Formats: sequence, structure tokens, C-alpha cells
Amino acid sequence: KDYEKTPPRRTAGSFVDVTGKPYVEVDTFVPQFDEIGVLPPIGRWDPLQIREQGPERYRRFVEMEIKHGRLAMAAFLGVITTYSGIRWPGYLSLAEGIKFSDLPGGAIASWAALPTSAWLQIVLFISFLEVYALKQDPEKDPGDVVPEGVAWARYPDGYDVWLGDGSTKQVGEDELFLGKTWKLNAERNN
Repeated sequence: KDYEKTPPRRTAGSFVDVTGKPYVEVDTFVPQFDEIGVLPPIGRWDPLQIREQGPERYRRFVEMEIKHGRLAMAAFLGVITTYSGIRWPGYLSLAEGIKFSDLPGGAIASWAALPTSAWLQIVLFISFLEVYALKQDPEKDPGDVVPEGVAWARYPDGYDVWLGDGSTKQVGEDELFLGKTWKLNAERNN
């Protein structure tokens, strides 16, 4: 073999990204775990540098991340439910004579079987929730969208845990903090 015709090996220092800054070697990456939702092994991964664009913009992205994650979880449960054969009783559309039981299971098949008017209703309902009913209050934590006076807590201040042997245990302050942190990490990383 002729090794002299082999192109020279390129290093990370020989490449330049679109901003004109040289690439950083992977070895020099130090992961940062400084906030909720930032987990090993990657740490804080922000290739678009949204965090550096200001706290208001970053908070908006955190709110959207939580909201989209919740919507995706609800959609997944809807697909699993319909795929397992569970349907509402009655008609989906009286005008078109479509019963809930007529819809096929699965994501794409049930999506394609819905009439356009049903999709319009879904979009209007979610838009109403987004703009009016579950609007994010800037004074509350991101994702805490329940209006005042509604008996619901995102992460309760204290509760009993069932231990499996029939007994319960009151959650302490340290465990409560770790539980909230675990739940927030799970919510941010869905």
C-alpha cells in the first residue's frame, strides 16, 4: 500500500464552524449539572445557546418544553388506550354517523380517520386551554399553570407514601425535596 497518498489526519483544531469559531475537542467538554432537568451523562446541552439569550427567553423555552412534554405524554396515553380497544360509547360525529368504536387503533390510522371538523374542534379546544384556562403566570414556576382556587397541587407540600406492607410513612423535608427534583427532572426530560 502507498501510505504517502493517504490524506493527513484532521484534528478538531483544523475545522471551523459557521460562526468562525474553532471546534472544541470533546475531551475538553465539562458537563454542568447546575439546574433542574440537567442530568448525566451530557449535562447542560445548549447548542443554540438559548440560555445566553436572556432569562426571559430561556424561561419561555422551559415553559414550552414542559407543556410539549405533557402534551406528548397525553397523546401517547391516547394512542395506547385506543390501540388496546377502549373507546368512548356513542357517536363521535352525529352528522357523519361516525361512532367512537368505528375509529381504528394506533396513531396514524386514528388520525387519518377523524373528519376535518373534529380536528378543528381539537385545535380550538387546545388553543382555548393555552390562551385562557391554563395560561402560564409569570409569578409561578414554569409549568405551574393551574389557576388559583383549583384544588390541585403540582407537587404537594407533604403526603404519605405507601410502603407496600400496608403501612404508610410521612414524607420528610429532605425526601420531599428529592421527590420534587426527581419529578421535575422527569418532566423536563420527556
